[in-house]
Amino acid sequence: MMAALVFVFIVLAAASSGAIFKPGEWYESLRKPSWTPPKWAFPVVWTLLYAAITYAGWQVWERAGWSLPMMFWAMQIVVNAFWSWFFFGLRRMGLALVDIFLLWVSIAGFILTAWPVSEVAALLFLPYLVWVTIAGCLNYSVLRLNARR
Repeated sequence: MMAALVFVFIVLAAASSGAIFKPGEWYESLRKPSWTPPKWAFPVVWTLLYAAITYAGWQVWERAGWSLPMMFWAMQIVVNAFWSWFFFGLRRMGLALVDIFLLWVSIAGFILTAWPVSEVAALLFLPYLVWVTIAGCLNYSVLRLNARR
């Protein structure tokens, strides 16, 4: 049970970057594509995703310990924590886009390497990969629409 609590703590720590670096007035002033998800969707989706990330990491840890899938899990949680700082904190949309690319790669790496260890853990990361793909497209679109900012 202690391992599960450690995963909860790690994920909450990473998620806190979104609470520290919030969209705010700057983001509201940016041009965004028409398909931008509504504001309410972000906390709802991220809450569900963070629960899945926690459970998936814990499941793989319990079955394989420090292993290649756990390296990808660790990479994705660190990269995940930096995105809000890059985009909202530093207002560096290009850097945030690079971060999303690394996040996407680390999520895909986890899915591929975790599958033999826990199919459930790998499957729990599929919605995460979809959401990060959408986030990457949104990040890119906002960057292009606001190229002069």
